Amino acid sequence: MGLLRLMMPPKFQLLALLAFAIAMIFLENQIQKLEESRGKLEQAIARHEVREIERRHSQVGVKEVQLEEDDTVVIYNRVPKTASTSFTNIAYDLCNKNHYHVLHINTSKNNPVMSLQDQVRFVKNVTLWKEMKPAFYHGHVSFLDFTKFGVKKKPIYINVIRDPIERLVSYYYFLRFGDDYRPGLRRRKQGDKKTFDECVSAGGSDCAPEKLWLQIPFFCGHYSECWNIGSRWALEQAKYNLVNEYMLVGVTEELEDFVMMLEAALPRFFKGATELYKTGKRSHLRKTSEKKPPTKESIARLQQSNIWKMENEFYEFALEQFQYVRAHAVREKDGELYLLTQNFFYEKIYPKSN
Repeated sequence: MGLLRLMMPPKFQLLALLAFAIAMIFLENQIQKLEESRGKLEQAIARHEVREIERRHSQVGVKEVQLEEDDTVVIYNRVPKTASTSFTNIAYDLCNKNHYHVLHINTSKNNPVMSLQDQVRFVKNVTLWKEMKPAFYHGHVSFLDFTKFGVKKKPIYINVIRDPIERLVSYYYFLRFGDDYRPGLRRRKQGDKKTFDECVSAGGSDCAPEKLWLQIPFFCGHYSECWNIGSRWALEQAKYNLVNEYMLVGVTEELEDFVMMLEAALPRFFKGATELYKTGKRSHLRKTSEKKPPTKESIARLQQSNIWKMENEFYEFALEQFQYVRAHAVREKDGELYLLTQNFFYEKIYPKSN
């Protein structure tokens, strides 16, 4: 080859080198195309294998999957005046269609803290009451750690929280005027015509900053420190539980997003929930009567309190976490919300099936 190149004129040598370079580039392009085709073929084979596994699984293991799903328990330890009744009505509307039980946890005097013996009884009910499974429990009860009682399969916790001042204002007027859900029911403070602003101005107990301390202890749990107003430990414990013990925590202001994400994550319970929320006549229509928005002065006065700062810190923490989860699950287009499509699949599954 070297001798032949020496015998060739320089012009032909240059042409030969150019032809060789073109041939190499063409060969590299063909190799790259083959690699891409091989990759696509591997993905197609992987998808086919996954579909085949899923098909066999649906034929052979469908009863096992149903048994696993039918053993599921969801607990919604609802915070008062966070749209909790509105959301719970969705669960009641769907229980017949989706074949699960809904149980209200009704504590004496709406005390959110259970006695030790009641905690044990509740844990046993949730764990062993097979006739009620799958089950959706709801009630104004603070978080309860099931692992303390030796339970291996914990229930799924969900919740909704609200801007702390808006929640307090709603609760203040609810105690005096009720709502449109049960308008004839006499409320504890019925007859008291004092507005929230007048209460704040007079330094009343029903609108005191201490009344803001509720969402933190509900998430903190049954420890004594949780209910010590203004406890930094309680705030940090509430944050820890929200991230580690709750599957999803929504906010009242974005309830539709919360419902949509639950339907996608827990269709066993919430299939059809989004459509029901949008079109239902009673599921999300509960409103506090005679509610007057507070003035900027009243809000500013409450915001001077360290209790508000801590409750607001917890609310902002929950809101940021919810928006982070939502950003990876939901998108908005033309004013409508849509779930994002599945963006993962399985490949390189070994050993190969026969």
